[in-house]
Amino acid sequence: MNATRRFCYACDLVHDSNLIQEYKQYHSEGKAWPEITDSIKAAGIVDMEIYLVENRLFMIMEVDETFTLERKKKMDRENPKVQEWEDLMWKFQQALPSAKNGEKWVPTELIFQL
Repeated sequence: MNATRRFCYACDLVHDSNLIQEYKQYHSEGKAWPEITDSIKAAGIVDMEIYLVENRLFMIMEVDETFTLERKKKMDRENPKVQEWEDLMWKFQQALPSAKNGEKWVPTELIFQL
């Protein structure tokens, strides 16, 4: 069995209950665009979960040995459907206060592991 690595990120949603519900609908089972889930898998992401508390999102990705952040960013830039999805998601998302210009998902720091 191949070893996987884990990446965890945070992002905020616009603090509007209607927008948050709509965002949740886009991410409910079977509702994410198939081109997006195909792109995620093609990048070497074997599992992805997104959790929500209030308006803060936490994403956990399990990736295989083929995954690199640089490769994923390049694949996303070159995929018009991914760009369309990302543009749509900005309607709901807002950058964390510490995010760099244009950065959505900010890497989290692992501070405890059992």
